[in-house]
Amino acid sequence: MPATMPVMKTLRLREGKERSLLRKHPWIFESAIAKGGGDSGETVRVEGHAGQFLGWGAFSPQSRIRARIWSFEEGDRIDAAFFSTRIRAAIAARARLSIDSDSLRLVHGESDGLPGLIVDRYGDTLVAQFGSAGCERWKDAIADALLAHTGLDKIYERSDASSRGLEGLDTRVGWLRGQGEVALVLREHGWQLGLDIAQGHKTGYYLDQRDSRQRFAQYVQRLQSQRVLNCYCYTGGFSVAALIAGAAHVTSIDSSAPALTLAASNVARNGFAAERAEFVDADVNASLRRFAKEGRRFDAIVLDPPKLAPTIAHAERAARAYKDINRLALQILEPQGVLFTFSCSGGISADLFHKIVASAGADAGVDGFISERLGAAPDHPMTLNFPEGEYLKGLVVVRKA
Repeated sequence: MPATMPVMKTLRLREGKERSLLRKHPWIFESAIAKGGGDSGETVRVEGHAGQFLGWGAFSPQSRIRARIWSFEEGDRIDAAFFSTRIRAAIAARARLSIDSDSLRLVHGESDGLPGLIVDRYGDTLVAQFGSAGCERWKDAIADALLAHTGLDKIYERSDASSRGLEGLDTRVGWLRGQGEVALVLREHGWQLGLDIAQGHKTGYYLDQRDSRQRFAQYVQRLQSQRVLNCYCYTGGFSVAALIAGAAHVTSIDSSAPALTLAASNVARNGFAAERAEFVDADVNASLRRFAKEGRRFDAIVLDPPKLAPTIAHAERAARAYKDINRLALQILEPQGVLFTFSCSGGISADLFHKIVASAGADAGVDGFISERLGAAPDHPMTLNFPEGEYLKGLVVVRKA
């Protein structure tokens, strides 16, 4: 006799709460659920109020996002083969991109149909973040598929993002498969940039800013910018870009001494003399005020602060902080100089960020052109049905003469 199929647990939604899933949005919030549930990470059948199939999801009993959809196809089976297929498709999508680097994002969570999973490749090393209960439950199958489809043999786990706590999961950092070095060097646009996958931000580096670093270099070169200021510089990617483009001197500010040490080594690694770069271990806001008071001016400035508004609830307070640093930066920007300003806060929309920077310019008495809008590199895609994927917003502002 054939084996008996396991009974699938069901999640039934409240009346009228099906709309977002019918539009293929992958999140189900606690308030949308009428009844049902499962164990942490367990696959559940999601049904509408009338019992119609909506999707297969991973249940998370402690998160406000109670379920994340794996698939909207009723015929799909959520098993090891499913994850292998999804991961193979994600890797194939990156292979079609023209990425001038040996390091890139291979899996970008919901955008690749794998909610909560982030996988970056640095040369021959994979770094994975398992940020949801569903990914945690299928970790071994996911790791197997990653190695099979990349041909690599090393995965370092960086499951230390705050989202794990919201899912009721503990922090896990270390080698998941294989062993290797944690201090690595990536190549992009012909530059070399050192990173630390064990201690660095995110999975070790901000791969999402790859294209913006190259664009900044092009502006520095075209505008013949001599004095460059890189705020929240981390390990100096934008600083190296400016020096590559011919900047005479770059001042880099961060409040992390280890990051500044790595930034200095990245400048040296690319062949630049130490006297062309200044590294300041200080608060950016205070430094900008000091520069304004001292009359220091810069031809090109980067503002790439950390996440100030993870949700809309934090937006008002974050907006004040964004406005303040942009106002100060515009005050010390030379006429015809360029400001690259960013927000990686999910709670700050692109429209709101534009308004914040415009208000900062008005308060600074500075006018300028928004010559470009920037976002994450294409290996960090945003889908039509998941607008929350647009976390990184950037504006290129050229100050009027």
